[in-house]
Amino acid sequence: MNTTLTSTVTPTAPAARLAASLARAWWLLRQQRKAMAGGLIVLLFVLAAVFAPLLAPYSPTEQIFADTMQGPSAAHWMGTDSFGQDILSRTFYGARSALWIGFASVGLGVGVGVAVGLFAGLRGGRVEWLLMRIVDGLLAFPELIMAMAFMAVLGLGMGNVILALALSFVGPFARTVRADVLQVKARPYIEAAQLMGVPEREIVLRHVLPNIASPILIQAGMRISIAILLASGLSFLGLGVVPPTPDWGLMIAEGRGFISMAPWMAGMPGLALALLLVGLNLLAEGLRDALDPRTRGDHA
Repeated sequence: MNTTLTSTVTPTAPAARLAASLARAWWLLRQQRKAMAGGLIVLLFVLAAVFAPLLAPYSPTEQIFADTMQGPSAAHWMGTDSFGQDILSRTFYGARSALWIGFASVGLGVGVGVAVGLFAGLRGGRVEWLLMRIVDGLLAFPELIMAMAFMAVLGLGMGNVILALALSFVGPFARTVRADVLQVKARPYIEAAQLMGVPEREIVLRHVLPNIASPILIQAGMRISIAILLASGLSFLGLGVVPPTPDWGLMIAEGRGFISMAPWMAGMPGLALALLLVGLNLLAEGLRDALDPRTRGDHA
């Protein structure tokens, strides 16, 4: 009878604790107005990106030379650019590019960085020393410089932008995960599990990863806005997305030469970029406050 109880209760306990933790984090997140406001802004941009084909009044690459550099009007709510392209349509589709690059590059960076940090922290010795020296090399340069260097090697294009940004994010995630793994390894229940002969894979999945998930999620949330800003910067410098793909950085770069006569060309995508970054930062701060007990004074 004891065996039956153990086999039925033990596997469900971690799932129950995880569900309770998520419910508590969601409750804490809902208590913060700035987080809810940021989430609403991000949701609006996500909806605009998903339904861009329905919302955009024109094709984002359609050039109407008779409407070149027209100001905001009933026909073109945000005006047109120097090629007669509708800025509102390009802004909607630009949200697709920005969000895709932000989430994909951070997701890839998290995957590689967590794997490197876990392997280094668990193995130790020469393996840890070698991996951390590589990470130190990645961290020695600002992320924009690293991304520019990778783009110089990989070439232009959205896929290469995602890969370049992901590679520049590997170092921070690996360093964070390795430090957290070293802390978790020193806890008594890890030593007890090892003495009981629990397989290392199970220790990692059941004990290590759940205890380092919060710092990973917090950093990932903050990195998404950084990735979008860096991607726009690369496109602005001519090292990112290739025209005529709708991209806010490209649109700002194209409009800077006409800032005095057609300020809407750079102003509208710049405003969209700023608003999305504000929403993401507010949401990331709320996520940090909800998941990190040190920021809310909850040490229970």
